[in-house]
Amino acid sequence: MKLAIEKHIKGDELYLYMGGKLIYKRWLKTGESKIFDVMAYDKYTYTSIKDIECKGVDMICLKARIKMRTTSEGGRKTGFSSGYRPNHVFNQEQEGVWIESFIGDITFDDSELIYPGEERIVTVRFLCYSSIERYLNVGREWYIYEANKLIGVGEILEFNK
Repeated sequence: MKLAIEKHIKGDELYLYMGGKLIYKRWLKTGESKIFDVMAYDKYTYTSIKDIECKGVDMICLKARIKMRTTSEGGRKTGFSSGYRPNHVFNQEQEGVWIESFIGDITFDDSELIYPGEERIVTVRFLCYSSIERYLNVGREWYIYEANKLIGVGEILEFNK
C-alpha cells in the first residue's frame, strides 16, 4: 500500500489522496473545502508553523495592517481566527496570475476573529526564504489569497525583533 499524498486538480476542484483514499477536497473558485479523513489530513498535511519553528527554521516576524475585502468585493463569507495561513502574494501579473507565493500565518491579540471588511494590525510570520527577503520593506503591500480568491491586502508596518 502506498502512503504518499497525491494531488490532483480536475477543473475547479483540488483533491488530495493518501494511499489512494480521498482525504481532502477544495473548490478553487470559492475556497470552500471538505476534509474526508481528519486523522490522515491533520497528521500528514496540516503541520503548523509552530511545529516547523521547533525544528530550527528561521522565521521573519512583522507587524502589518491587513484590510479584508467584503463579501460583495469577492472576499470571504466568514471571518477567520488567529493562526490562519493564507497564501501571501507579493508579486503577480496584471491579470492576477501569481508569480510567487509564500507561507505565513496571521495572528492577532485583540480579538478571536477578523471579519470581511475589517482592518486590523496583526503579526505575520513567514518562513525565511531568501526569495521573500527582496519584498520585505516597510510600506510594502501584498495580496492575501485563499486558494485563488483575493480576500485581503496587507501592508508592512515594522519588523519584530
